[in-house]
Amino acid sequence: MILTAKTSCLSGVVEIPGSKSHTIRAVAIASLAKGISRIHKPLISSDALSAVGCCRVLGAEIDTKNDDLWVINGINGQINPTETQIDVGNSGTTMNLAIGTCALISPEIEVFLTGDHQIQKRPVGPILNAVKDLGANGRTHNNNGCPPLTISGKLRGGKTTIECKSSQYLSSLLLACPLAEGDTEITVPLLYEPDYARITLDWLDKQGIQYEMKDDLSWFRIPGGQRYTAFDMAVPADFSSATFFLCAASLIGDEILVQGLDFDDSQPDKAVADYLIAMGADLRCSKDGVHVARSELIGCEIDMNRTPDALPAMAVTACFAEGETRLVNVPQARDKETDRIACMAKELAKLGADIEELPDGLLIRGHTNGANLTAAPVSGHGDHRIVMAMSIAGMALDGEMSIDTAEAMNVTFPEYVTLMTQLGANMKMWPKHPASE
Repeated sequence: MILTAKTSCLSGVVEIPGSKSHTIRAVAIASLAKGISRIHKPLISSDALSAVGCCRVLGAEIDTKNDDLWVINGINGQINPTETQIDVGNSGTTMNLAIGTCALISPEIEVFLTGDHQIQKRPVGPILNAVKDLGANGRTHNNNGCPPLTISGKLRGGKTTIECKSSQYLSSLLLACPLAEGDTEITVPLLYEPDYARITLDWLDKQGIQYEMKDDLSWFRIPGGQRYTAFDMAVPADFSSATFFLCAASLIGDEILVQGLDFDDSQPDKAVADYLIAMGADLRCSKDGVHVARSELIGCEIDMNRTPDALPAMAVTACFAEGETRLVNVPQARDKETDRIACMAKELAKLGADIEELPDGLLIRGHTNGANLTAAPVSGHGDHRIVMAMSIAGMALDGEMSIDTAEAMNVTFPEYVTLMTQLGANMKMWPKHPASE
């Protein structure tokens, strides 16, 4: 699919849909729990549905007929797979959490885990080695530390040390180890994106799961033999999705009101509001939501280690700010669906951006209102966040921009174009480039 974006001005109110991170954790815990859980306002996206499909294979009964309420009858920790193969599609979170969960299965049952071409390039060696330390069995099929892989139980507990260049590794252990036979001790000498692990800890707290930890998340002790219980809860709005509206409004907004965000939530991308304020954005919070309007932005240095998902949108925003912006300390952005550092440098250069790759980020020399930029066809690289980020550039420039592989937005935000157009965005999806129609 092709997404075209033209010069736009945004105004109005937008309510942000549910968080992908919370939705997937809710599905995982409800599936492992005893009894019937109700998940209100889940995110309906291909990543979330991959998590649903995975948990169904592991035995949970999941009713998703109502988009506003999913009902899950859990398995009370007794995993009895209905199949021996799970395809997670493009969902890296589902893959990593599934490794921990599948390590709870009987040693006599092997489960084959796979995903699409992007998933098959994402490392899982650290989490696979950790669950093996704790009693499970597993191996990658291509001997490259990436899916596809085969895994079986039984997670007994014990000690492991794991470097987490993806916080999903730690979340996988935090969710699985309470159900292990014995106690588990986890040492974490390296942890990127710690706030995503804190989201998982928030879920454990709500469940009454017992654990000990150091405040810097470098060590955990988790007693085994615990259980999850059914719950009735709404999914918080997604700050990662809100990022695109906050950045776009800072560039082309008369004023928009972004609703549904809870700044007390652990989601790391709430920091995007602080990034934009540091660049001079007209952004303020009220009881009604977050108000954002067009501003003349200035460059600055931003440590993005906690917020790699925000890199594409912030890179586009920096191109329209006066002066130099450095987006740094985010090397893990190279190991997402794509190498987002390289891809953003390549695509923004097509527009005329003065942009330089750093080993751990991007250096961008911007100009007010993107005076040095010209609309041009670009690639989304099959990465949902790159597609949406480049659409912001298209709306802020004269002319028309086309972005390929736009169907990737369905991974986390299938409503993106609809919600943007309701605010006045001049964008449209095409099955192929409109010039070939």
